[in-house]
This record gives sequence, structure tokens and C-alpha cells, in this order.
Amino acid sequence: MTTTRANVHGTAIVLGTRGFLITGPSGSGKSRLALACIAAARQAGHFAALVADDRVDLSLEQDRIVARCPPSIHGLIEIRGAGIGKIETVPAAVMDWALLPVSPPFDPRLPPENETLPLPFGRVLPIVRVPVEEGVLALNILHALIAEKIGF
Repeated sequence: MTTTRANVHGTAIVLGTRGFLITGPSGSGKSRLALACIAAARQAGHFAALVADDRVDLSLEQDRIVARCPPSIHGLIEIRGAGIGKIETVPAAVMDWALLPVSPPFDPRLPPENETLPLPFGRVLPIVRVPVEEGVLALNILHALIAEKIGF
């Protein structure tokens, strides 16, 4: 029997009407990418909030992938090298996409077609790779790659 709940390493955010699960190894820039996207969306007048940082509780509910924050880290986000910050959160959100922070050198130059993130309960999320170089505006990258699906 497949479980419909799992706790995963990652960061979950909402931008507009879409949920994004940011995935990748420790130190890859997940929290930094989350903060950059949230700040840019808010600056542009759109809704944006954190669901969870570092650990995310995922569940399958009515055939949708829902993210929640474990109570012990609610409202907290790690700012690597600076400490733990507090940020506005939402209690839960449906996840539509996975974001994978990537750093140079980009090898391969282009990501695999139809790349997906397998989840512990047998579902997948489509992946969008987002460069996390200095000066790169993550929200602009998302608009360029998935504008019709971003939710604003």
C-alpha cells in the first residue's frame, strides 16, 4: 500500500495562485530562491507567501499534492550565514511545480525534457530549473519559462 503522507527536505512557497516545491541538496539555494521569488512577487503587487522551509509535510488530498509546515518550524526560514528569519506563511497550499535551483557551470546546458520530481507517494511534479547566480531575477526566469502557468 502506498502512503499518502510524507515529510520531505525542501521549501514550499505560493506565488499568486500556484504552489512551488523547491528541491535540491543542502546548500543549493532553496531558501534564497524562495525569498527572492516571494520578495519579487510582492514588489510586483502579487500574493506570495512561504508554506515551509527546510522540511515540508506533503499529503495527497482529493488527488492534489498539498504542502504544510511542520509545527516546530512554522513561520521560520533559514538565511544561510545570517540566521533564522521570520516570514509570513500560509497554513497549506496545493503544489503545482517543483523548482530546482541550479548554479554554473550548467552541464548540461539544457535540462532534460519533461523533467519531473518523483514524490514518496507515487506522484510527480514537473520541474523548472532556476539559475541562482548573483544578479539573476528568479521571478523573471519563471515568467519566461512558464508564464502561462505561473498564476499571475
